[in-house]
Amino acid sequence: MTDHGRFVVRRYRLVAIPLAARRSVKQQRIQPRLPRKLNIGCGANFHEGWCNIDLSAADPGVIQYDIRRGLPFDDNTFDVVYHSHLLEHLTPQQGRDLLAECHRVLRPDGIVRIVVPDLERIAQLYLEMLQKAWMGDPKAAENYHWMKLELLDQLVRDRSGGLMGPYMVDQEKANRDFVASRVGRELDSCQACFADRKSSRTGRAQAIAEWWNRCRGGLATWAVKLLLGQEKSDAFREGLFRHEGEIHRWMYDRFSLLQLCSELGFDDFRICLADESMIDNFHSYQLDTLGDEVRKPDSLFVECCKRRMALRRAA
Repeated sequence: MTDHGRFVVRRYRLVAIPLAARRSVKQQRIQPRLPRKLNIGCGANFHEGWCNIDLSAADPGVIQYDIRRGLPFDDNTFDVVYHSHLLEHLTPQQGRDLLAECHRVLRPDGIVRIVVPDLERIAQLYLEMLQKAWMGDPKAAENYHWMKLELLDQLVRDRSGGLMGPYMVDQEKANRDFVASRVGRELDSCQACFADRKSSRTGRAQAIAEWWNRCRGGLATWAVKLLLGQEKSDAFREGLFRHEGEIHRWMYDRFSLLQLCSELGFDDFRICLADESMIDNFHSYQLDTLGDEVRKPDSLFVECCKRRMALRRAA
């Protein structure tokens, strides 16, 4: 997910999983009719014909689980494993561990489809707009500013939305079409969510939960300030935010993903378009597309297969 803060629908919050939820996951492990396709970190974007798992369940049909502990499924369970804009929210080691788990739960010749922000394309556009802005192109100067945000903001931000959120909700920006070409419908979603916030259209339960979280965080921050001073209090607040799951902890391009997948025993690595796949009828699930639109145009789409030979070696 290139999630640009709380303005977008999908966001990961790293919380403890209740015992009841953990038990439900164990029951799923012995579920004999488990779907053959797995969507990890699905958020609100999932298909009922898949097995869907996320840290925070957006639907009763989604398994709630912290995938940093591994995947709660037996070896060789799925024909397909998919995750979109999840890998970059994990540390490099956590990302490697997740892909190793994807390999474990895939059947021989099973397919993993990985969608991440495309670091190579972001860097290319940044340099292109930099050069044009340097030559005096005012439109490129606006686009340069956005590309610099896209490159850095979600890595370094210290509050929800960072600098990208306010930029996206500003409907007066001259380069709105360029930003839309990078983030797709997230631009409209961001602006709609911001408008809802301003009009205070929030459900009672959600409002109470947000109020309670603010109270707890505020109380903890106040205690740190009382004991250690303002500077340490600011650092504590930033640390809490950076562990909520909104930030990017790593970035990937086609070569780094090729290296990583090859090291973990995947083969037949290929780069795809949003509506291209080795997965049968993938376009019909509308996971990377919405009608004929690409859900996340800033993405790199790759697929590879689990080697049969790797399975025999492991045995």
